[in-house]
Amino acid sequence: MEQLPEDWQRGLVIVAHPDDIEYGGSAAVARWTRQGKDIRYVLVTSGEAGIAGLPPAQTGPLRQSEEIASAKVVGVDSVEFLGYPDGRIEASLPLRRDLARAIRRHRPDMVVLGFFGDTWAPGFANSADHRAAGRAGLDAISDAGNEWIFPELSGLPIWSPRWAAVIGPDATHAVDVTDTVEVAVESLAAHTRYLSALSRDPVIDQARAVIETTTAPKDGFPAARAVGFELYQFG
Repeated sequence: MEQLPEDWQRGLVIVAHPDDIEYGGSAAVARWTRQGKDIRYVLVTSGEAGIAGLPPAQTGPLRQSEEIASAKVVGVDSVEFLGYPDGRIEASLPLRRDLARAIRRHRPDMVVLGFFGDTWAPGFANSADHRAAGRAGLDAISDAGNEWIFPELSGLPIWSPRWAAVIGPDATHAVDVTDTVEVAVESLAAHTRYLSALSRDPVIDQARAVIETTTAPKDGFPAARAVGFELYQFG
């Protein structure tokens, strides 16, 4: 497994829900912001369908505030929510257009996407939102660099990122996050209300267990703790 390229300055993370970044990628984000990189987040939904028994009108603002607080822990100040309906994302032309618009506005060298495969492992299905948001995000990278696909975006200069890195089990590359595991735990634990709804276990214990799993050593990569990515090249 190879080292993920890090000779870039600006990154854009695109995911479906609040907490998606923290469950897999926040340790890498913390590494990059410590390197002085400019990392920004775009979330397709506000996660308003994510807490049983709490109506979406209350859940959405709560989860937005938790995500903003979580992002600050790892050095990210720019967090945007596109307002698509939680649980009902489609890999549609409107979503591709909105993500292409975000890519043109933010002009990242690296786009980080959530895992969009059908299954996490045999017998463990990935969510419809993850699949749709990830696939639309990957397509939007090419859209952002083409002046003719969405001519209504002509007011924004075209932009072509160099890479996309997909967090998840099909990793081809990795980054060493040995020094940022603890801050990743703190970042996930900022989703206090959401995690409290998932389990009666203390929030910090839930967060630590997740991060221990997602930053486990990767075969063939010389780091005590690592986050893996599938790398796509563009341009």
